[in-house]
Amino acid sequence: MRCACKPGALIAVGNLILRIISLKSIKHNIMSITRKLVKIYTPPGQPGFLGAGHIARPVINGSFSDSDPFIILMDDMLDKKDNEPVGGPHPHAGFETVSLLLEGEMGDEPHKMKSGDLQIMTAGSGIVHTETIEKKAKMRLLQLWLDLPKKDRAAAPRLQHLSFEDAPALSENGVAIKLYSGSLAGLTSPVQNYTPLILADITMEAGADTVLQIPANYNTFLYILSGDVKVGEDRKTLNANQAGWLDLPDETTLSDLQVNAGEDGTRFILYAGKPTGDNIVSHGPFIADSSEDIQRLYREYRQGNMKHISTVAGE
Repeated sequence: MRCACKPGALIAVGNLILRIISLKSIKHNIMSITRKLVKIYTPPGQPGFLGAGHIARPVINGSFSDSDPFIILMDDMLDKKDNEPVGGPHPHAGFETVSLLLEGEMGDEPHKMKSGDLQIMTAGSGIVHTETIEKKAKMRLLQLWLDLPKKDRAAAPRLQHLSFEDAPALSENGVAIKLYSGSLAGLTSPVQNYTPLILADITMEAGADTVLQIPANYNTFLYILSGDVKVGEDRKTLNANQAGWLDLPDETTLSDLQVNAGEDGTRFILYAGKPTGDNIVSHGPFIADSSEDIQRLYREYRQGNMKHISTVAGE
C-alpha cells in the first residue's frame, strides 16, 4: 500500500519530529543541573580543649557568608588515658549543635550517645549544656554548629536523639547510605529541622558509583573519613580528611551529584543545608543578631536564667 502523502509533507512532518526531539533535549539540559567540586580544604589537627589525647580539626574555614548555614564543624578525636574529669557545663544560644558520634560513647542517661547516634540540640533562646568525661575514653565526634533562621533564633530549646538503629538506611550496588536528617535517595529522616539540612553517612565499595540528588540551592560539602572519592563529571578527587565544597546554583530544582569511589572504597559524610541568608554576630558560645544581643545573653547566663538541657524533654 502506497502512502498518498506528498514528499514536501513528509519532509515537513520529519522536521517537526526533529524539532520536538530537540526541544525535549533542550528542556532536559536546562532542568538537569550537575554539581561540581569547587573548593578542597584539608583541616589541620590541633590540640583540643579537653587536654592530652584530644585532637580537633576545624573542618569549616572562611567566612559564614560562604558556608551559610554552617557556622563551625569540628572533628574531635579523643584518646583519654586517665580518669581525671575534663569538660563541664557551658551555655549556648542562637543556633543548633548537630552531633554525630562516629566512635565510642559519651554523655549520661537519658542523653547518652553511642557509636552511630545523632543528637541535635536546639540552643535557641539559651541553654546550659554539660559535657564531662570522667574516665578513660576513646571517641570521635563530628559536631556542627548550624545557624537558625533569624525568625527562629530564639526558639525554645529542645533535644532530638536519633539512634544508629533508627536512622533510615539503604544498601544497593555497593553504596550504603545512613540518613540522619532531611531526604535523600528515597529515604526521609524523622528529625525535625528549622534550617533544612541533609546529613548522611555514605559508604561505597571500591569502584562503586552513584548519583545523589540534592536541592540545587543547598550549600553542600563532603567530609571524607576514609579512602578517596571522585566528585562530579570532571571527577576531581577528594582524599581522606579532606572537605570538598560544591558550587551553589541559584535554582530551586534538584541537582545531580556524581560520586565514584576509589580503588580502596570510601566513606564520607554529606552535609547539605539551605542558606538562611541572615547575618550573624558570633562571640564565644553565642550566635545573635547584634553585639547588644550577645551582651544580653551573657547577662542571662551569669544571672542563672538559662535552663539546663537536662530539664528539656527529648524527642
